[in-house]
Amino acid sequence: MKLALIGCGLLGGSLAAAWRASALVSGVRGFDRDPARVEQALRLGIIDTGAASVAEAVADVDCVALAVPVGAIADLFATLAVHARAEAIITDVGSTKVELMRGAQARLGQTYPRYVPTHPIAGGALPGIEHASAELFAGRWVITTPDAQTNPAALERVEQLWRACGATIGRMSAQEHDRVFAAVSHLPHVLAFALVHQIAGQADGARKLQFAGAGFRDFTRIAASDPTMWRDIALANRVALGQELALYRAELDQLQAAIAAGDGAALDRLFARASQVRRAHDFEAGGCGSDDGSHDGPDERDE
Repeated sequence: MKLALIGCGLLGGSLAAAWRASALVSGVRGFDRDPARVEQALRLGIIDTGAASVAEAVADVDCVALAVPVGAIADLFATLAVHARAEAIITDVGSTKVELMRGAQARLGQTYPRYVPTHPIAGGALPGIEHASAELFAGRWVITTPDAQTNPAALERVEQLWRACGATIGRMSAQEHDRVFAAVSHLPHVLAFALVHQIAGQADGARKLQFAGAGFRDFTRIAASDPTMWRDIALANRVALGQELALYRAELDQLQAAIAAGDGAALDRLFARASQVRRAHDFEAGGCGSDDGSHDGPDERDE
């Protein structure tokens, strides 16, 4: 299988490296809007040839992998509808799916059934293709969100590629996907960004940050993620994320009221339940671990 990689960053580079290592992909042609990334991908041996445009990258390949921010994918669909082979499989690694699939259906036309939306739940501590790894997806979830129009053979082929990387496949509807990841990925990122922004904006913010310990570090690690990428994700999943923010705001209101009232019993109940649930879930086991949120290290995710 010949692959076109659109987006030469950490996630896209890791995808290309992992699929090549599986021996299911025989050659990779890469494109990125930053030519320096393409050159770096060539030096690292992650791609075989570079392309000067998306149209050039997708010509005559069997599969196109879109590893760019979700806000940029819709325009790519229109280009692929014109320049990709009718038989080519198209897939992506975006963290949102409902809006993305609507855009694909509107722009891909007759090619839409060969579009297989995916979301690998993996990321890295450092961004950039220089940190790409063929092992990034081993033991991780990869979510696929096919609909009634998805070509079964195309779906099976893409899932086969991910399984060959050591990933575990989970299928969801696009709606369920966006609800789930609004809660466990997109909301935590928004909260981490907000907390760092809140403290940094205070007159003594630098002083406070000077003494931040492991708890603050762990909670806010993902606030170092790429701002543009997460802006696009928040906007693309605005409905589900808005619902989660409203629920979290209500939870904070209850906490503030209990603290103001000196209601230790209420705090005990909430803290005990949360502690019990967290201890019962080993997020690094059984293919469920993630540094993404997707997604969640500081990964531009190319997305």
